[in-house]
Amino acid sequence: MSGWLGLGGRRVVVAGGSGTIGAALVDGFRQAGSAVAVIDLEPADGNRFAFAADLRDPDAARQAITGAAQALGGLDVFVHCVGINNRKGIEDYSTQEWDDIVGINLSSAFHTAQAALGQMREQGHGRLIFFSSVAGRSGHKQHGPYAATKGAINQLTRVIAHEYAASGITANAVAPGYMETALTNEYLAQHPEKKEELVRLIPAQRFGRLQEVVDPVLFLASDRAGFINGQVLYIDGGRTVV
Repeated sequence: MSGWLGLGGRRVVVAGGSGTIGAALVDGFRQAGSAVAVIDLEPADGNRFAFAADLRDPDAARQAITGAAQALGGLDVFVHCVGINNRKGIEDYSTQEWDDIVGINLSSAFHTAQAALGQMREQGHGRLIFFSSVAGRSGHKQHGPYAATKGAINQLTRVIAHEYAASGITANAVAPGYMETALTNEYLAQHPEKKEELVRLIPAQRFGRLQEVVDPVLFLASDRAGFINGQVLYIDGGRTVV
């Protein structure tokens, strides 16, 4: 599969590469032969190219992307896999909670994308892949700030795709539903009664597996997906069609 995708030697930066999905993406790209740098608030040990940064800060984001690109000798693929959620009713969020979710989920995507696009434009090619969510399309209760940021990610993806298509750069987003991740497991540990309820919402009658997110991202990062641009790919077991 890695030969078919042609990702050998590609220079990849994964923001949020220490989370459950991010770490799986890092492994997937490395198995495909790519050189991978990780940016995170606290990068996991063992990453050869690891950069610690608070990506809400425009200067820190720019420095992290520039440093990662210099370490790799260029930047072919940038994946933004950064996000937090805090489930509660609209009136229950504090201003600080709103600012935190918007800053981490959306502002960090904008700041890193700016820096990555500058690198890619000079090269004349590149792939940007953002992580959205089914919540960016559906009005799920107790997801107000999170859903707002993911809807904004979808639009940011489309605008970047439009502005940079002629420069050989594509921008797409993947939008997972409920996946087997640390965040999901933490939530279900606190609310064990919710699992059956959530599974009922998914036509596939199960949560998604990590590899079912990794493989589409690898495809979107490849030359095989060169004419796919500005799209949001829902990886949700059919949840958004019912």
